[in-house]
Amino acid sequence: MSIGAITVSPAVSQPERFTPAARADAPAPQSNTAPQESSTTTLSPEALKVVEELKARDTEVRQHEQAHLAAAGGLAISGATYTYQRGPNGVNYAIGGEVQIDTSPGATPEETIARAASIQAAASAPADPSGADRAVAAQAQQMAAQARAELARQDGATGDKVQRGYSIAPGAAPTIDVTA
Repeated sequence: MSIGAITVSPAVSQPERFTPAARADAPAPQSNTAPQESSTTTLSPEALKVVEELKARDTEVRQHEQAHLAAAGGLAISGATYTYQRGPNGVNYAIGGEVQIDTSPGATPEETIARAASIQAAASAPADPSGADRAVAAQAQQMAAQARAELARQDGATGDKVQRGYSIAPGAAPTIDVTA
């Protein structure tokens, strides 16, 4: 809420006015005034268009941030926080938002790779990721690459060899099974 903004709390109601009951023998009062308009103001077509655009943006922002929250799981540090804009009808609409997630590396390279994958999934979860979302996903990808490099250094230091998954045994002829 901005400084100086005043809102009416739903817990505080306006006082009701006392209207004495009409006597049965009294004539009905004549009113020369037109019926009062409702307490809501009538908006111009331009203002209505702005309200519709703000409503659409509000829905888009909330869905975007909920996608981050759903994908982040335990990495989410906070719930979604929103930036609001007050529409011509006096209602606040979300026009931006963020979800804070823990982007720290894990205790081991393996844990870091798993965390980086989760961070990347959370950052890329919305249908239309923002530039900031893409930047976080790229940082997570870099973090995973560094962890894989660390794993390779550790494996090289212990003498482990990388095995190929599709190698042919020495001396065996390649065969293809065509029966189904």
